[in-house]
Amino acid sequence: MSRPTGNVRLKAARVAAGFNSQQDLADALTRHARDMGLRGLSIGVRQVRRWESDSPPWPQPDCQRVLVHLLGQGMEALGFTPPWGTEGPQQPSHSRRNLVAGGAATLGLAVLPGRAGAASHPDTAGADFQAVTRSHRRLYWSVAPTRLHPAVVAHATLGCALLPETRDSTRSTVAAALAETYLLAGRIEFFDLREPSQANDTFLLALQAAGEADDPLIGSAIIAHMAFVPGWVADREGALERMTAARTYARRAPASAEILAWLDAVEAECETRCGNTRTALNLIAHAEDVLTAGSDHPSPEWLDWFSPARLAAFKGNTQVTAGHLPQARESLLHALSALAPAEAKQRSVIYGDLAAVEIAAGNPEQACGYAGQALDQLAVTWYATGMDRVREVRRALAPHQHERCVRDLDDRLYDWSTTLSALSR
Repeated sequence: MSRPTGNVRLKAARVAAGFNSQQDLADALTRHARDMGLRGLSIGVRQVRRWESDSPPWPQPDCQRVLVHLLGQGMEALGFTPPWGTEGPQQPSHSRRNLVAGGAATLGLAVLPGRAGAASHPDTAGADFQAVTRSHRRLYWSVAPTRLHPAVVAHATLGCALLPETRDSTRSTVAAALAETYLLAGRIEFFDLREPSQANDTFLLALQAAGEADDPLIGSAIIAHMAFVPGWVADREGALERMTAARTYARRAPASAEILAWLDAVEAECETRCGNTRTALNLIAHAEDVLTAGSDHPSPEWLDWFSPARLAAFKGNTQVTAGHLPQARESLLHALSALAPAEAKQRSVIYGDLAAVEIAAGNPEQACGYAGQALDQLAVTWYATGMDRVREVRRALAPHQHERCVRDLDDRLYDWSTTLSALSR
């Protein structure tokens, strides 16, 4: 007789509660979430299937609340193992994932005993840990991603060790800084190293740390970053579901105009990649209105990836896709002139989009000029997203590949340095 497989504890609890199928449980959880006031939470049968698998992922905090409330049992009783291990001094070996060569994997959270445990670190530990997080945030804009990523992950590992040994406000400070650290690691993995699956896992770790800090704003930022993962592959349903969750979290705290406008910009980029440029342009127009109106609430210091210039860059990219070439050229040139000196990575993306405008306008020589400027910027600060733009430009230049300007671009694109940099990543 074969032994049952998967998360048999959750299966048993499901059946005992009267839900004969995974779909029944998914529907009941979604309804129960609404009854609990979690209006933006929707749980699908695919998620329940993952929870009932041999290696069920640790649910997000709101999902935990609904599961426990509906089924009447704790998370471990339902067959889930926290990524930081079970309560107690030991740490199971399976609760960590080792950092592999190239910085593609991250470490899970360490053991997190109850908050009432004795603290073994001074109150200054939180501020000290946070100071390194701030330094990594600034270094992201100039340090090569393959060099910065291992340091960021190592810092997250330290945070995992500190968290169970702190309490009260120090614990909250460490948890919030840990959430930001994991968010930065995920951003590097997604935008710089092109590891979307690994980035998604890292964003989940960031969200768990944000839950420990009870910080809904950074939770919103993390979930919005997670929307890029399905959005990049034109999975509109998956992207919009995550954006709904991100906006829900943003409503739980005083959100600045910049936060709200950035959420519009993220959703606009996802809509653009799904071919819905009219919807995207409406979202961007709304974001512009939000920034113009302003807000009494200041932006968190970690929001250093968005500004009116960045919004103009989002807008220009969408206008290129929509075929609004004069408007796209104007938006992108404005974004380029308004970028701060520290925003060097974004310059390569804007140069790539300007090149796309000139290709569509029938100006291959100007397009090659902008692509060359993008390569100049990439030689200073590598950015995989910028290189993707250059490659897209080169593919669009195929009808002009025998022209001198394109052959000169190929000499730049496939010189020793650029080729090695691209292939090594």
